[in-house]
Amino acid sequence: QPQLVESGGGLVQPGGSLRLSCAASGFSLDYYAIGWFRQAPGKERSGVSCITNSGGSTVYSDSVKGRFTVSRDNAKNMVYLQMNSLKPEDTAVYYCAARSGGCGGTNYPILPYDYWGQGTQVTVSS
Repeated sequence: QPQLVESGGGLVQPGGSLRLSCAASGFSLDYYAIGWFRQAPGKERSGVSCITNSGGSTVYSDSVKGRFTVSRDNAKNMVYLQMNSLKPEDTAVYYCAARSGGCGGTNYPILPYDYWGQGTQVTVSS
């Protein structure tokens, strides 16, 4: 059964850092781009970042560019989202999703994804 599981969320103070992990099981990430998304209370889900299957290309939303870094280790079937300089407005449930294709550049938030994780809560507050 293909599955994605996010972990690493939690409560952090403004300016702090967290690293989210996305673990795949039941399928190989070698052939999948991974998108990161978030949904804050009362808001629609939005794209955060995407990384191609090889890791050779990444894209970020303007709101996180320069603060977040996406990476992957296909040997471990894992994808990571390093989040630095966190702000209260980064508070949301974060999801990873896999799609058998590229990121499509800045179109990644509206492309179809094959598998989704259950999400991990990130709360940025003092």
